[in-house]
Formats: sequence, structure tokens, C-alpha cells
Amino acid sequence: MLAASASAVATTYPITLTDFDGQKITLAKEPQRIVVQDGRDILALALLDRADPFQRVVAWNNLLKKSDGQTWQLMLGKWPQAEQITDMGFSDKGEVNLESVIAKRPDLMIAQLRSKPSLTQTGVLAKLKQLNIPVLFIDTFKDPVKDAPASVTLLGEALNREQEAQQYTDFYQQHYQAIQDKVRTVSPKPRVFIEAKAGLAGLESCCYTHGHVGWGSMVEAVGATNIGSELLPGATGEVSLEKVIAIKPDAYIVSGSQWASKNNAAVPFGYGVTQQQVDAAFNRMKQRPGFAQLQPVKEGHFYGVYHNFYNHPWNIVGIEYLAKFIYPRSFDQLDPANSWHEIVTRFTTIPEGQGVLGSAAPQK
Repeated sequence: MLAASASAVATTYPITLTDFDGQKITLAKEPQRIVVQDGRDILALALLDRADPFQRVVAWNNLLKKSDGQTWQLMLGKWPQAEQITDMGFSDKGEVNLESVIAKRPDLMIAQLRSKPSLTQTGVLAKLKQLNIPVLFIDTFKDPVKDAPASVTLLGEALNREQEAQQYTDFYQQHYQAIQDKVRTVSPKPRVFIEAKAGLAGLESCCYTHGHVGWGSMVEAVGATNIGSELLPGATGEVSLEKVIAIKPDAYIVSGSQWASKNNAAVPFGYGVTQQQVDAAFNRMKQRPGFAQLQPVKEGHFYGVYHNFYNHPWNIVGIEYLAKFIYPRSFDQLDPANSWHEIVTRFTTIPEGQGVLGSAAPQK
């Protein structure tokens, strides 16, 4: 019975798909040798190729190792062969040793839409087109709430994993709808400032934020007003702390991770950290010059969340943390950490670690 239901949604090749760049991509057969431009998208493949998300990957940019070493170590412990996959440093700037990629004889490249300008300028796309290697653009950053689940659906169609994709996207939509049902009637909209990568370059600099993309788009998706969208001329940029103090946000949220940087003073969200370590980092952040003057810091509306959710196929967990922080009374029963646990255990075979993915700052 299981085999019959699985075959009922099997992809028939050749298949023509429309990607997030609006281009039509024809795949003659099921891709078996994939290049992954943004290594964090291995977590999308983990939802689809559940037994081994690395089974088709022949080259990638292992951003997971740089931005979330704890998750990388967990995955490496189960799939040690992943260490041997060519790490080509395929950055958003388009820097890549293209010959090393071509030598792997890929039959598909998966790339983030935001990398297209640099991949075009460096000639990577033209060369791959010349070699008949299709490039499938997905998006988890420019319009994360709409495009993250749709990207999983697209990858499911491309990789003959439609059933696995739908199981996850059904979960995603149910959780997102539950948030929408509660926030739709809220008026006036809470005003939120989110400082992305707070403390990455030390505690002196402040305050980098997102406009209508990434974290900004996610704040807007839970019915709040993202202050960065009002102030920034572009997608991302800096806002002075003085300006933020004057605006008096209803909530101030920082994103943090365990970056491998000697100056990193961010709140260390992710696996392998304790609440005590998180609280200590919050308290150090409160000591930044002028920071204590922020109204939400004074009133106990200061929060933090795992940074990588801004560009992540599992961003529904980050969205739930935002809802819980911005509307603490409406979502007092919401448990985003349990949603993460459910994704890991129901839709992947990644070993689960212990850690902290989001938290309110300690009040004292």
C-alpha cells in the first residue's frame, strides 16, 4: 500500500519546471549529481532525501560549517562521507572554481535567487548553460514566508520527492495559518525593530537590519510593522541606535548564532548552548553604550532568535518565535522549540541536538 501511494505521486521525466527566476527548466531524468550553491539548503534536501540528504550532492558551499558548526557536526556524525564532498566556496559574490564544479559532472545546480546577479556577472551561468547543466533558482530570503515552502515543493518535483515535500508544506501551512488566525484582527500593529547579526562584529556596532526581505519580511508576515522597512532605502542596512531609541519600538529582537569569528559577541543561539550562556550574552548586550535607553529593553520586551531562520527552509519555527515575542499574551501557549523537534523527527533523519533557538532576555 505504501509503495502504491508513493508511486502515485512519482515525478514523470522529462519534466519542465518554472523556477523562482521565472525560467523554464527541463530535466530529462531524475537528477543524481547536484551542486548546491548555498549549503544551508542541505536542510531542504534533508526534508526530501530523508535517508541521506547528501546522497546526490557532488559539490557545495558548506555555509553550514561557517554559520552553524553544531548542526554541521551533528549531520557529519551520521553522514561522515559528507566531509569528502567538494566544498567550492560558492559565495553570493559568485566566487567559485568553476573547473572543479564541472569536473564533478553535475546534472543540476540548485542556487538561491539572490545569488543570480553575481553568478551572471562572473560568467558562471553562461558557462553552465553552454554545458547544458540546468540551474534551478529557489528562494528562502527575498520573500521567505511564501517562497520557502514553495521552494521545497519545487525541489520535490525536481527530485522525485513530491510526497515528502507535501508532508512538510502541509505542516508549514497549518502552523502559519494558526498564527494568521490570531494576528489578523490586531490593531494597531506592533512596531518591531530587529537587529540582525547583533554582536557579530563586537558590541560596539549597532544596528544592522532588514527591510522587506529576510527578517523584515518575517516580521511583516506575523502582522507587525517592521521599522527597518520604513527606514532603509534598500533591502538591508544600518540604522543608528539613537534613531531606534527615538522611535520607541514595541519590541526589540536580535538574531544571533555561533559564528566562527574572534569578535563575535552575539547571543549564541543553536545547538550545544545552555540558557545560562544565552542569558549571559543578553546581559552583556544590555551593557552596550546607550542600549539601556531603549524602551523595549527597559520594559522587558527584548528578545533573541537563531539568526539562520532568516534564510531557512524551516523558517516557520522562526516565524513562531516572532509571533510569541511580539504578541506574548496571544501566543503564551505556542511552543516553537517543539515545532523544530517535530520537523527534525517527523520529516528528517537528522540526529537531534540540545540547545536554545529563541529566548526572551533576562529581566534583571
